[in-house]
Amino acid sequence: MHNEKITILYIINTAKTNQRGLCALNCRITLNKKRKQFNTGLLVNPKYWESKLQKVTILEPNHKYINAQLERIEVKIYNIALVFQLQGIPCKLDNIFNEYKGIPIRKEEYILSCYRKYVSRIQKLVGIEIKQNTYEKFVYVGYHLEAFIKWQFKKSDYPLKELSLRFLDDFDYYLKTEKSIKQITINKIIQRLRTPIKQAISEGYLDRDPFILYKSKKFHKEVIFLTTEELKIIEESTFTPQRLGIIQDLFIFCCYTGLAYNEMAHLKIKNIQIGFDNMNWIQMKREKTQRQISIPILPKAQKIIDKYLIEDNYVFPALSNQKFNAYLKEIATITKIDKRITHHTARKTFASTVLLYNDVPMEIVSELLGHSNMTITQESYGKVVQKKVSEEMQKLKLRIGRI
Repeated sequence: MHNEKITILYIINTAKTNQRGLCALNCRITLNKKRKQFNTGLLVNPKYWESKLQKVTILEPNHKYINAQLERIEVKIYNIALVFQLQGIPCKLDNIFNEYKGIPIRKEEYILSCYRKYVSRIQKLVGIEIKQNTYEKFVYVGYHLEAFIKWQFKKSDYPLKELSLRFLDDFDYYLKTEKSIKQITINKIIQRLRTPIKQAISEGYLDRDPFILYKSKKFHKEVIFLTTEELKIIEESTFTPQRLGIIQDLFIFCCYTGLAYNEMAHLKIKNIQIGFDNMNWIQMKREKTQRQISIPILPKAQKIIDKYLIEDNYVFPALSNQKFNAYLKEIATITKIDKRITHHTARKTFASTVLLYNDVPMEIVSELLGHSNMTITQESYGKVVQKKVSEEMQKLKLRIGRI
Protein backbone atom coordinates (compact mmCIF):
# COMPACT_ATOMS: atom_id res chain seq x y z
CA MET A 1 0.00 0.00 0.00
CA HIS A 2 2.73 2.44 -0.92
CA ASN A 3 2.67 5.54 -3.03
CA GLU A 4 6.24 6.84 -3.22
CA LYS A 5 6.53 8.34 0.26
CA ILE A 6 2.98 7.75 1.57
CA THR A 7 2.07 4.69 3.63
CA ILE A 8 -1.52 3.91 4.65
CA LEU A 9 -2.10 1.47 7.46
CA TYR A 10 -5.38 0.35 9.04
CA ILE A 11 -5.21 -0.45 12.74
CA ILE A 12 -7.87 -2.00 14.99
CA ASN A 13 -8.53 0.07 18.09
CA THR A 14 -9.24 -2.65 20.69
CA ALA A 15 -9.61 0.02 23.35
CA LYS A 16 -12.85 1.01 21.67
CA THR A 17 -14.95 -2.16 21.62
CA ASN A 18 -18.73 -1.95 21.69
CA GLN A 19 -21.21 -4.33 23.39
CA ARG A 20 -21.38 -6.50 20.25
CA GLY A 21 -17.58 -6.98 20.40
CA LEU A 22 -16.92 -4.77 17.38
CA CYS A 23 -13.86 -2.47 17.34
CA ALA A 24 -13.27 0.90 15.72
CA LEU A 25 -10.92 0.83 12.73
CA ASN A 26 -8.36 3.64 12.48
CA CYS A 27 -6.43 4.77 9.44
CA ARG A 28 -2.83 5.91 9.89
CA ILE A 29 -1.14 7.94 7.14
CA THR A 30 2.67 8.10 7.28
CA LEU A 31 4.63 10.56 5.17
CA ASN A 32 8.34 11.31 5.64
CA LYS A 33 8.34 9.75 9.13
CA LYS A 34 5.37 11.88 10.24
CA ARG A 35 2.05 10.29 11.16
CA LYS A 36 -1.60 11.28 11.23
CA GLN A 37 -4.28 8.92 12.53
CA PHE A 38 -8.05 9.17 12.26
CA ASN A 39 -11.13 7.03 12.84
CA THR A 40 -12.57 5.61 9.60
CA GLY A 41 -16.03 5.33 11.17
CA LEU A 42 -16.02 1.58 10.34
CA LEU A 43 -16.57 -1.13 12.96
CA VAL A 44 -15.06 -4.63 12.53
CA ASN A 45 -14.96 -7.88 14.43
CA PRO A 46 -11.27 -8.40 15.45
CA LYS A 47 -11.67 -12.16 14.76
CA TYR A 48 -12.27 -11.41 11.08
CA TRP A 49 -9.57 -8.72 10.63
CA GLU A 50 -6.53 -9.73 8.56
CA SER A 51 -3.78 -7.31 9.60
CA LYS A 52 -1.30 -8.50 6.95
CA LEU A 53 -3.82 -8.26 4.12
CA GLN A 54 -5.30 -5.06 5.56
CA LYS A 55 -8.87 -6.26 5.01
CA VAL A 56 -11.65 -8.28 6.64
CA THR A 57 -12.15 -11.93 5.69
CA ILE A 58 -15.28 -13.29 3.96
CA LEU A 59 -16.45 -14.60 7.32
CA GLU A 60 -17.34 -10.99 8.16
CA PRO A 61 -20.99 -10.66 7.03
CA ASN A 62 -20.37 -7.09 5.92
CA HIS A 63 -16.99 -7.83 4.29
CA LYS A 64 -17.75 -6.47 0.80
CA TYR A 65 -18.88 -3.07 2.05
CA ILE A 66 -16.03 -2.70 4.60
CA ASN A 67 -13.27 -3.68 2.16
CA ALA A 68 -14.70 -1.41 -0.54
CA GLN A 69 -14.75 1.50 1.94
CA LEU A 70 -11.13 0.86 2.92
CA GLU A 71 -10.12 0.89 -0.73
CA ARG A 72 -12.11 4.08 -1.30
CA ILE A 73 -10.27 5.86 1.59
CA GLU A 74 -6.92 4.75 0.15
CA VAL A 75 -7.72 5.89 -3.39
CA LYS A 76 -8.97 9.24 -2.10
CA ILE A 77 -5.75 9.89 -0.13
CA TYR A 78 -3.49 8.91 -3.04
CA ASN A 79 -5.52 11.05 -5.44
CA ILE A 80 -5.18 14.07 -3.14
CA ALA A 81 -1.38 13.60 -3.11
CA LEU A 82 -1.35 13.27 -6.91
CA VAL A 83 -3.42 16.44 -7.43
CA PHE A 84 -1.11 18.34 -5.04
CA GLN A 85 1.89 17.24 -7.08
CA LEU A 86 0.28 18.40 -10.31
CA GLN A 87 -0.81 21.75 -8.80
CA GLY A 88 2.55 22.43 -7.14
CA ILE A 89 1.01 22.47 -3.64
CA PRO A 90 3.53 21.25 -0.98
CA CYS A 91 2.82 17.54 -0.47
CA LYS A 92 2.75 17.74 3.33
CA LEU A 93 0.93 15.45 5.72
CA ASP A 94 -1.14 18.29 7.23
CA ASN A 95 -2.20 19.45 3.77
CA ILE A 96 -3.22 15.91 2.68
CA PHE A 97 -5.09 15.25 5.93
CA ASN A 98 -6.89 18.62 5.86
CA GLU A 99 -7.94 18.10 2.25
CA TYR A 100 -9.23 14.61 3.08
CA LYS A 101 -11.23 15.99 6.00
CA GLY A 102 -12.50 18.92 3.93
CA ILE A 103 -10.63 21.52 6.01
CA PRO A 104 -9.55 24.41 3.73
CA ILE A 105 -5.78 24.58 3.30
CA ARG A 106 -4.18 27.86 4.28
CA LYS A 107 -1.81 29.11 1.64
CA GLU A 108 1.71 28.60 2.94
CA GLU A 109 3.26 31.85 4.10
CA TYR A 110 6.91 32.74 3.67
CA ILE A 111 8.98 34.99 5.90
CA LEU A 112 10.19 37.49 3.31
CA SER A 113 6.79 38.02 1.69
CA CYS A 114 5.25 38.24 5.17
CA TYR A 115 7.87 40.84 6.15
CA ARG A 116 7.30 42.86 2.96
CA LYS A 117 3.55 42.91 3.58
CA TYR A 118 4.21 44.35 7.03
CA VAL A 119 6.56 47.01 5.63
CA SER A 120 4.07 48.16 3.00
CA ARG A 121 1.43 48.33 5.74
CA ILE A 122 3.54 50.58 7.99
CA GLN A 123 4.50 52.78 5.03
CA LYS A 124 0.97 54.21 5.20
CA LEU A 125 1.57 55.13 8.86
CA VAL A 126 4.54 57.39 8.08
CA GLY A 127 3.77 60.84 9.38
CA ILE A 128 0.77 59.54 11.34
CA GLU A 129 2.20 57.06 13.81
CA ILE A 130 5.81 56.49 12.77
CA LYS A 131 8.65 58.57 11.38
CA GLN A 132 10.08 58.26 7.86
CA ASN A 133 13.50 57.17 9.19
CA THR A 134 11.88 54.42 11.31
CA TYR A 135 10.13 53.12 8.18
CA GLU A 136 13.45 53.22 6.27
CA LYS A 137 15.13 51.14 8.98
CA PHE A 138 12.46 48.45 8.48
CA VAL A 139 13.09 48.58 4.71
CA TYR A 140 16.84 47.97 5.25
CA VAL A 141 16.08 44.93 7.42
CA GLY A 142 14.12 43.55 4.43
CA TYR A 143 17.21 43.91 2.20
CA HIS A 144 19.37 42.06 4.74
CA LEU A 145 16.75 39.32 5.13
CA GLU A 146 16.48 38.76 1.37
CA ALA A 147 20.27 38.61 0.95
CA PHE A 148 20.60 36.22 3.91
CA ILE A 149 17.97 33.77 2.57
CA LYS A 150 19.78 33.67 -0.81
CA TRP A 151 23.15 33.21 0.94
CA GLN A 152 22.06 30.56 3.44
CA PHE A 153 19.38 28.56 1.61
CA LYS A 154 19.99 29.46 -2.07
CA LYS A 155 16.27 30.31 -2.25
CA SER A 156 14.24 33.45 -2.80
CA ASP A 157 12.13 32.92 0.35
CA TYR A 158 11.79 30.66 3.39
CA PRO A 159 8.59 29.05 4.81
CA LEU A 160 7.29 30.54 8.07
CA LYS A 161 6.43 27.06 9.35
CA GLU A 162 10.08 25.98 9.14
CA LEU A 163 11.44 28.87 11.18
CA SER A 164 13.39 28.00 14.30
CA LEU A 165 15.86 29.61 16.66
CA ARG A 166 18.62 28.37 14.37
CA PHE A 167 17.36 30.76 11.68
CA LEU A 168 18.10 33.78 13.93
CA ASP A 169 21.48 32.39 14.99
CA ASP A 170 22.48 31.94 11.34
CA PHE A 171 21.14 35.41 10.48
CA ASP A 172 23.20 36.90 13.35
CA TYR A 173 26.30 35.04 12.08
CA TYR A 174 25.70 36.21 8.51
CA LEU A 175 25.30 39.89 9.49
CA LYS A 176 28.48 39.71 11.59
CA THR A 177 30.73 37.84 9.17
CA GLU A 178 29.42 38.77 5.72
CA LYS A 179 28.20 42.31 6.42
CA SER A 180 30.55 43.32 9.28
CA ILE A 181 27.63 44.74 11.27
CA LYS A 182 28.13 45.46 14.97
CA GLN A 183 26.17 43.51 17.59
CA ILE A 184 24.19 46.56 18.77
CA THR A 185 22.84 47.03 15.21
CA ILE A 186 22.25 43.27 14.73
CA ASN A 187 20.10 43.26 17.87
CA LYS A 188 17.99 46.08 16.42
CA ILE A 189 17.68 44.27 13.04
CA ILE A 190 16.46 41.08 14.74
CA GLN A 191 14.09 43.08 16.95
CA ARG A 192 12.51 44.62 13.82
CA LEU A 193 12.35 41.25 12.05
CA ARG A 194 10.40 39.76 14.97
CA THR A 195 7.56 42.32 14.78
CA PRO A 196 5.84 40.84 11.66
CA ILE A 197 6.37 37.31 13.05
CA LYS A 198 4.18 38.23 16.01
CA GLN A 199 1.58 39.45 13.53
CA ALA A 200 1.73 36.17 11.57
CA ILE A 201 0.90 34.34 14.83
CA SER A 202 -2.12 36.57 15.45
CA GLU A 203 -3.29 35.91 11.87
CA GLY A 204 -3.01 32.16 12.35
CA TYR A 205 -0.13 31.45 9.94
CA LEU A 206 1.96 30.26 12.89
CA ASP A 207 0.80 28.42 16.01
CA ARG A 208 3.60 29.76 18.17
CA ASP A 209 6.56 32.12 18.11
CA PRO A 210 9.57 30.14 16.78
CA PHE A 211 11.85 32.80 18.27
CA ILE A 212 10.31 32.83 21.76
CA LEU A 213 13.54 31.64 23.42
CA TYR A 214 15.73 34.12 21.56
CA LYS A 215 17.93 36.27 23.77
CA SER A 216 19.70 39.22 22.17
CA LYS A 217 23.46 38.96 22.51
CA LYS A 218 25.13 41.28 24.97
CA PHE A 219 27.54 43.91 23.68
CA HIS A 220 29.76 46.36 25.44
CA LYS A 221 29.01 49.85 24.30
CA GLU A 222 31.65 52.33 25.26
CA VAL A 223 30.20 55.63 26.40
CA ILE A 224 32.37 58.52 25.23
CA PHE A 225 32.07 61.80 27.07
CA LEU A 226 34.38 64.70 27.86
CA THR A 227 35.96 65.06 31.28
CA THR A 228 35.68 68.36 33.18
CA GLU A 229 39.20 69.23 31.97
CA GLU A 230 38.49 68.43 28.31
CA LEU A 231 35.24 70.40 28.36
CA LYS A 232 37.15 73.35 29.85
CA ILE A 233 39.77 73.14 27.06
CA ILE A 234 37.05 73.33 24.36
CA GLU A 235 35.30 76.19 26.20
CA GLU A 236 38.50 78.25 26.54
CA SER A 237 39.96 77.64 23.07
CA THR A 238 39.75 80.22 20.29
CA PHE A 239 39.24 78.90 16.78
CA THR A 240 40.17 81.02 13.79
CA PRO A 241 37.82 79.80 11.05
CA GLN A 242 34.42 81.18 11.99
CA ARG A 243 32.70 77.85 11.13
CA LEU A 244 34.67 76.14 13.91
CA GLY A 245 33.70 78.90 16.34
CA ILE A 246 30.01 78.27 15.60
CA ILE A 247 30.44 74.51 16.12
CA GLN A 248 32.31 75.21 19.37
CA ASP A 249 29.39 77.31 20.66
CA LEU A 250 26.69 74.85 19.60
CA PHE A 251 28.61 71.88 21.01
CA ILE A 252 29.12 73.63 24.38
CA PHE A 253 25.43 74.58 24.38
CA CYS A 254 24.52 70.88 24.03
CA CYS A 255 27.01 69.92 26.74
CA TYR A 256 24.96 72.10 29.13
CA THR A 257 21.47 71.17 27.88
CA GLY A 258 21.84 67.56 26.70
CA LEU A 259 19.95 68.25 23.47
CA ALA A 260 20.42 65.67 20.73
CA TYR A 261 21.25 66.92 17.21
CA ASN A 262 17.62 66.97 16.04
CA GLU A 263 16.40 68.92 19.05
CA MET A 264 19.25 71.43 18.75
CA ALA A 265 18.64 71.89 15.01
CA HIS A 266 14.89 72.38 15.52
CA LEU A 267 15.09 74.57 18.64
CA LYS A 268 12.73 77.48 18.13
CA ILE A 269 12.34 80.70 20.07
CA LYS A 270 8.90 79.50 21.22
CA ASN A 271 10.60 76.50 22.91
CA ILE A 272 12.32 78.84 25.36
CA GLN A 273 9.87 79.71 28.12
CA ILE A 274 10.04 81.25 31.57
CA GLY A 275 9.40 78.58 34.20
CA PHE A 276 7.81 78.67 37.66
CA ASP A 277 11.23 79.58 39.10
CA ASN A 278 11.61 82.65 36.81
CA MET A 279 14.40 80.80 34.98
CA ASN A 280 14.41 80.14 31.26
CA TRP A 281 13.50 76.55 30.37
CA ILE A 282 13.60 74.59 27.11
CA GLN A 283 10.19 73.01 26.56
CA MET A 284 9.92 70.65 23.60
CA LYS A 285 9.23 67.10 22.42
CA ARG A 286 12.11 64.69 21.88
CA GLU A 287 12.21 63.74 18.18
CA LYS A 288 13.25 60.16 18.92
CA THR A 289 10.75 59.18 21.62
CA GLN A 290 8.13 61.96 21.34
CA ARG A 291 8.54 62.46 25.11
CA GLN A 292 8.08 65.97 26.45
CA ILE A 293 11.34 67.38 27.83
CA SER A 294 11.82 70.33 30.17
CA ILE A 295 15.38 71.53 30.69
CA PRO A 296 16.36 74.49 32.87
CA ILE A 297 18.84 76.65 30.93
CA LEU A 298 22.17 76.92 32.76
CA PRO A 299 24.02 80.29 32.50
CA LYS A 300 26.62 78.96 30.00
CA ALA A 301 23.85 77.72 27.69
CA GLN A 302 21.88 80.99 28.08
CA LYS A 303 24.97 82.99 27.05
CA ILE A 304 25.14 81.04 23.77
CA ILE A 305 21.39 81.45 23.12
CA ASP A 306 21.75 85.25 23.60
CA LYS A 307 24.63 85.28 21.13
CA TYR A 308 22.66 83.48 18.39
CA LEU A 309 19.12 84.75 18.81
CA ILE A 310 19.15 86.28 15.36
CA GLU A 311 16.75 84.12 13.43
CA ASP A 312 13.07 84.94 13.54
CA ASN A 313 12.08 81.33 14.17
CA TYR A 314 14.98 78.93 14.84
CA VAL A 315 17.59 79.79 17.47
CA PHE A 316 20.66 78.40 15.68
CA PRO A 317 21.97 78.46 12.09
CA ALA A 318 21.17 75.38 10.00
CA LEU A 319 23.91 72.73 9.75
CA SER A 320 23.85 69.07 8.77
CA ASN A 321 24.84 66.47 11.35
CA GLN A 322 27.62 65.20 9.03
CA LYS A 323 29.13 68.70 8.70
CA PHE A 324 28.82 69.23 12.44
CA ASN A 325 30.72 65.99 13.17
CA ALA A 326 33.36 66.70 10.52
CA TYR A 327 34.10 70.12 12.10
CA LEU A 328 34.15 68.56 15.58
CA LYS A 329 36.89 66.23 14.34
CA GLU A 330 38.96 69.30 13.46
CA ILE A 331 38.30 70.80 16.91
CA ALA A 332 39.45 67.53 18.57
CA THR A 333 42.67 67.59 16.50
CA ILE A 334 43.40 71.26 17.32
CA THR A 335 42.70 70.81 21.05
CA LYS A 336 44.63 67.48 21.08
CA ILE A 337 41.66 65.67 22.65
CA ASP A 338 42.25 62.04 21.75
CA LYS A 339 38.63 60.93 21.55
CA ARG A 340 36.21 60.30 18.70
CA ILE A 341 33.98 63.28 19.37
CA THR A 342 30.58 63.58 17.68
CA HIS A 343 27.54 65.71 18.42
CA HIS A 344 26.22 62.88 20.60
CA THR A 345 29.29 63.23 22.86
CA ALA A 346 27.78 66.53 24.09
CA ARG A 347 24.65 64.72 25.30
CA LYS A 348 26.77 62.11 27.12
CA THR A 349 28.94 64.87 28.61
CA PHE A 350 25.84 66.62 29.93
CA ALA A 351 24.69 63.37 31.59
CA SER A 352 28.06 62.38 32.96
CA THR A 353 30.36 65.33 33.58
CA VAL A 354 27.82 68.12 34.06
CA LEU A 355 25.08 66.29 35.97
CA LEU A 356 26.08 62.94 37.50
CA TYR A 357 29.59 64.11 38.37
CA ASN A 358 28.07 67.04 40.23
CA ASP A 359 25.89 64.68 42.29
CA VAL A 360 22.61 65.29 40.42
CA PRO A 361 20.46 62.18 41.20
CA MET A 362 20.10 59.69 38.41
CA GLU A 363 16.30 59.90 38.14
CA ILE A 364 16.63 63.66 37.50
CA VAL A 365 19.33 62.99 34.87
CA SER A 366 16.98 60.47 33.23
CA GLU A 367 14.15 63.03 33.23
CA LEU A 368 16.31 65.83 31.80
CA LEU A 369 17.55 63.62 28.99
CA GLY A 370 14.05 62.39 28.17
CA HIS A 371 15.14 58.76 28.47
CA SER A 372 12.40 56.16 28.24
CA ASN A 373 13.94 54.12 31.05
CA MET A 374 16.68 54.30 33.68
CA THR A 375 18.84 51.58 32.11
CA ILE A 376 19.85 53.97 29.34
CA THR A 377 20.91 56.56 31.93
CA GLN A 378 22.87 53.98 33.92
CA GLU A 379 25.11 53.28 30.90
CA SER A 380 26.66 56.73 31.36
CA TYR A 381 26.91 56.24 35.08
CA GLY A 382 29.59 53.52 35.37
CA LYS A 383 32.57 55.60 34.31
CA VAL A 384 31.52 58.55 36.45
CA VAL A 385 31.41 56.27 39.49
CA GLN A 386 34.95 55.10 38.65
CA LYS A 387 36.15 58.70 38.45
CA LYS A 388 34.48 59.54 41.76
CA VAL A 389 36.05 56.46 43.41
CA SER A 390 39.46 57.46 42.06
CA GLU A 391 39.13 61.00 43.42
CA GLU A 392 37.92 59.84 46.82
CA MET A 393 40.89 57.42 46.99
CA GLN A 394 43.28 60.29 46.18
CA LYS A 395 41.77 62.31 49.05
CA LEU A 396 42.07 59.26 51.31
CA LYS A 397 45.75 58.85 50.39
CA LEU A 398 46.39 62.43 51.45
CA ARG A 399 44.51 61.93 54.72
CA ILE A 400 46.34 58.67 55.49
CA GLY A 401 49.63 60.40 54.63
CA ARG A 402 48.96 62.96 57.33
CA ILE A 403 48.35 60.33 60.04
